[in-house]
Amino acid sequence: MNKHKIVLLLLLFVVNMISSQEIKEISKEWVSFTRTIPLKTKVKRKFIVEASAKVVEDNNMAWSGIWARVDNKDNKRGFFDNMQDRPIIISEWQSYIIEGTFDSNSEKLAFGGICSYSGQFFFDNFKVYLENDKGEFELVELSNADFEQEIKDNNVQHWSFGISKRENARVKGFDASSSDDKVSGKYSLLIEGKDIVPEYTSTIGSDEGTSPQIEAMISMLEDLKRRVENQVKYMSQYELDYLHDEDANRIGSLIMHLAAAEKYYQVLTFENRGFTEEEKKIWQVPFDLDQGGRDEIRGQDAQYYLDIYNAVRAKTIEELKKRDDAWFKKVQNRFGYSNHYCWFHVMEHQSSHLGQILFLKKRIPPEPEKIEFKQQIKN
Repeated sequence: MNKHKIVLLLLLFVVNMISSQEIKEISKEWVSFTRTIPLKTKVKRKFIVEASAKVVEDNNMAWSGIWARVDNKDNKRGFFDNMQDRPIIISEWQSYIIEGTFDSNSEKLAFGGICSYSGQFFFDNFKVYLENDKGEFELVELSNADFEQEIKDNNVQHWSFGISKRENARVKGFDASSSDDKVSGKYSLLIEGKDIVPEYTSTIGSDEGTSPQIEAMISMLEDLKRRVENQVKYMSQYELDYLHDEDANRIGSLIMHLAAAEKYYQVLTFENRGFTEEEKKIWQVPFDLDQGGRDEIRGQDAQYYLDIYNAVRAKTIEELKKRDDAWFKKVQNRFGYSNHYCWFHVMEHQSSHLGQILFLKKRIPPEPEKIEFKQQIKN
């Protein structure tokens, strides 16, 4: 074996090692499987995704669906439907359909199935139809659309699993296998979820050891923080630093502002004071969020900001749980606000800036392509 082949094999080995290390296990209450096909048209056209499915649930929370998403050339999402408003919950095989449209800006169609919570989720016979020039629907040829290739080690041929096109991860508790409970052929796809714990519940208050009003406030604060996190956690540094106009704020600085404002209300309500000079060096710029915030708060990834936000929130929860509803009613600061009103303001403040983040996020243009010069120009 010559040196070039040895080097090539070593490079392939390193790439495979890196790729395998990038796959991490995460905890989620749902998992999906997917594949994509290219789309190309000059006019608006229709598509149909069809599949058979059923659910054998372990509890009344389990549901599944088929889903479809159109990805556009400008990196923005087009049509999307995952049947969340009409979930599959019955234990008998039925055929389900999603109908949508694509146009000249569409690049590809992603489709597949989604499974939520603990249960057995069966899928079979996926079909995709695209409208042609005559207005007729043509069946797209898809390999292993009926899952006849036996599944081993969670590997479903021609399909991939995950929760996001930006995150390469295996979801704990969900496993894929072949099942002889099928609509036709030899096999169907069976995804089984075992001991899946919900990320959070849709109830307000849950900790029996904490005063009711305190626990309700913690629940609402945490729900809003999750909404912020879900919007920003996969954003790139370019997206976090994007400035919509000279009077706007960067999304990264808005996350820091939420942390700084919450820190301020910590010292106000828990210690009945304002920022010290040392604290001002850390928090005043993100708290004010003026030109200083636009100039200084940039160049970091999403996790940097979220780590700070989460650290502040952990302190909030720790301190609130030391107190009771009688403390909530007290007015003990120079502004004449009750502690309850102060923390209500922190909650609605998060909500206001979440709306701002959503507005700005939808207006971020695609990142410009970087021009790389392969060779220096010599004089």
